[in-house]
Amino acid sequence: MVKKKAVRKPRVPRTRGNNTMTEAGFWSFIRSGLRSKSQRWPPKYAVKKEAKRTVTGKRHRYEYQCNVCKGWFKDKEVEVNHIVPCGTLKSFDDLPQFVERLFCEKEGLEVICKGCHKKETAKQKEERKNEKIN
Repeated sequence: MVKKKAVRKPRVPRTRGNNTMTEAGFWSFIRSGLRSKSQRWPPKYAVKKEAKRTVTGKRHRYEYQCNVCKGWFKDKEVEVNHIVPCGTLKSFDDLPQFVERLFCEKEGLEVICKGCHKKETAKQKEERKNEKIN
């Protein structure tokens, strides 16, 4: 006879989604959905179009200029970055500001290469960490 394991109580209460999600899981779900929709936001396409040039004699047709290092990169090597970070989304109070920053106009966006984007993101995470400490 197979012995059944005792079911443990979850460490964090599951209060959202018919008691299937934690509070953090719920806000992660909302953030993910909003970010997914922001991928097709028309100003993102406009910013990339302004940073684009046609290339001849190479396999790829276009290159994009990084706004930080000013290098030229293939489409897969660049990302559209928010100049003002979107911030956190952990409660309903954060929702209006998060959505406003996420769906900003093209003046609030820039095309940067993945290397510069990684450095920028690390810098922002460090700043947030220092804010929590102080």
